[in-house]
Amino acid sequence: MTPKARAQKSAAAMWSSDQASAWVGMSLDQVDEGMAILSLTVAEHHTNGLGNCHGGIIFSLADSAFAFACNSRNQATVAQHNSITYIAPAKLGDTLIATAREISLIGRSGIYDVSVKTKDGALIAEFRGGSRSVRGTLFEE
Repeated sequence: MTPKARAQKSAAAMWSSDQASAWVGMSLDQVDEGMAILSLTVAEHHTNGLGNCHGGIIFSLADSAFAFACNSRNQATVAQHNSITYIAPAKLGDTLIATAREISLIGRSGIYDVSVKTKDGALIAEFRGGSRSVRGTLFEE
């Protein structure tokens, strides 16, 4: 199996059980070994009291992209720690695109960066996640 095929099969297995990402309104757009792209269009129920996209929604989008990237090798992997820096507000109607890429993977620990941008390329947030692989796989090989 090629790395891309493994990543796609891993993503399909995860997506079929990921109730949270689908419930929030995310779309899984692309996946490959060590990377993933998810998107979300900001709807009214995603906005906060100031009319901007709630930071927790942006964080959730980045966290989901991180999860699909770090699980792309069919090794069950969880977040060990993560942080986000908000750069600019996202507005109602914006389509947000979270692009996760692997920075380092040594043994069971990985580092992933996720950029959240609008479809027009405006930077909204930068997220860094640390992963830790655990027992198990997403599908039987």
